[in-house]
Amino acid sequence: MLILVTYDVQTVSASGQKRLRKVAKKCEEYGVRVQNSVFECVVDSTQLRQLELSLESIIDPSVDSLRFYRLGNNYENKVKHIGAKPSLEVEKPLIF
Repeated sequence: MLILVTYDVQTVSASGQKRLRKVAKKCEEYGVRVQNSVFECVVDSTQLRQLELSLESIIDPSVDSLRFYRLGNNYENKVKHIGAKPSLEVEKPLIF
């Protein structure tokens, strides 16, 4: 299934900047960055739960936030891209 992971990590402190880097690195293990704090990830339900638990252990819930949007398996018609940064097909090989 395709999920969209978005996050907002408070970066006014050094610890917040460190959390931000850790969240981004963890998301990179599961998907592709499509905006600064937005990742598209193709995962199964077990991988999704692992990602949720990993990210929950990194953030400070009193000042940071996470959102997980489940777009499902038939997501092609649910995602529309306009503008800069061409859209990537997340299930295709990434060759640059």
